[in-house]
Amino acid sequence: MSQPNREILRLALPNILSNVSVPLISSFDTALMGGLGGGHIAAVGLGSMAFNFVYWNFGFLRMGTTGLTAQAYGRGSAGAQVQTLLRGGILALAIGLALVALQTPLIHFTEWLLNIRADQLALVEEYFFIRILAAPAALLQMVLLGWFFGRQNAVWPLLLTLVVNSANLALSYYLVAYRGWGIAGVAWGTVAAQYIGLLLGLGLLVYGRYRVADWPLVRETLHLRPRPDDDGASLGAFFRINRDIFIRTVCLTLSFAFFYNRANALDVGTATVAANVILLQLVNWLSYGIDGFAFAAESLVGKYAGAGEPQKLQRMIQLLFAWGMGLAVVYALVYYLGDRYLLALFAPEATAAETLTVTLEYLPVLVLFCLLATPCYLLDGIFVGLTAARAMRQTMLLALAGYLASYYLVGQYYANWGLWGSLLFFMVLRGGLQAGWWRWKGLTPER
Repeated sequence: MSQPNREILRLALPNILSNVSVPLISSFDTALMGGLGGGHIAAVGLGSMAFNFVYWNFGFLRMGTTGLTAQAYGRGSAGAQVQTLLRGGILALAIGLALVALQTPLIHFTEWLLNIRADQLALVEEYFFIRILAAPAALLQMVLLGWFFGRQNAVWPLLLTLVVNSANLALSYYLVAYRGWGIAGVAWGTVAAQYIGLLLGLGLLVYGRYRVADWPLVRETLHLRPRPDDDGASLGAFFRINRDIFIRTVCLTLSFAFFYNRANALDVGTATVAANVILLQLVNWLSYGIDGFAFAAESLVGKYAGAGEPQKLQRMIQLLFAWGMGLAVVYALVYYLGDRYLLALFAPEATAAETLTVTLEYLPVLVLFCLLATPCYLLDGIFVGLTAARAMRQTMLLALAGYLASYYLVGQYYANWGLWGSLLFFMVLRGGLQAGWWRWKGLTPER
């Protein structure tokens, strides 16, 4: 095996293992609720989406940290790497505390946005008000994960993610199955696991190989412009990059919020709402798996861009696409061949037979999703590595506009099928716009 392939797999395999454990939690929560019926499946899915609308939008904390750190690593600048970590940590803590303080208006806004039904409100709010308490810990972990990735270290993120998710699984199961806490048990399990993860991440940082003696002073970290002897990005550039990634992520979250909103507005019954939750769980399995290679792209593209090695950069991108699309084919085959047996894990025939029947009807869309949505996930990783945040923002804005137009012009006339078709079109359009921007503009690191 060639050196570039070994380099990709050294980062991608731990990333895949850690990433697929993330939707495992959500899927496990869905399965726990499945024993209580389709209404609880829908509630935990909508509760997660309500929370994620607030929470996922701050994924720029990891992505921006990865891109800037990887480029500094490629240049051999230790000071710029630590500078990025400290800036990201301060920003993450401030945002996390603000989210906890603003939890009531946030849940009311997301309830309106998702068009949550009156019979679902109590369970969704119970879940949200508990789980939002984990926001400071979760956002700080994003920065730590991004920093480790940027330094080409995929082992510590794997360890951190596995510990968090194992604790989440164990605590949620105990609180639901043995204590009878229902949806509150799922939420409290997540909160406790996130703070366990934060303590572990800080422990790895403090007691690992990153020595305090290597760190610059805080005032040097917060300066507005690079000094003549400092090759780190200015604070203004740091905020511009993170602002554009934030806008991009808000648009992505809005696209799925729109999906839930329109799905709940359809007169299709609880079984179809629950089926959509299950299918989106499997979409998450796909995206988190492919993100193993996208995260590797963030680290490797950033490193070679920072080092100024365009030939190695181009070769790495080609190999990353080959590996990523290969994994997408594997996902498609597993979903197609798994069929009823796979879907029954989320909707047991004994307690949710109608939900299982409806989910099976839409399985072909899921298989197509694997093959057609993967390129945009991989291109996201490349753009993050280049810190090409403006390009990410612009292509996402155009794709979201195309998504809404496709639904209102065509999709709305075909009920739930039209909704899924519009979402798939959105993913294809994203990838096409990203590739077109790449060829038209050419991308260089943003500083």
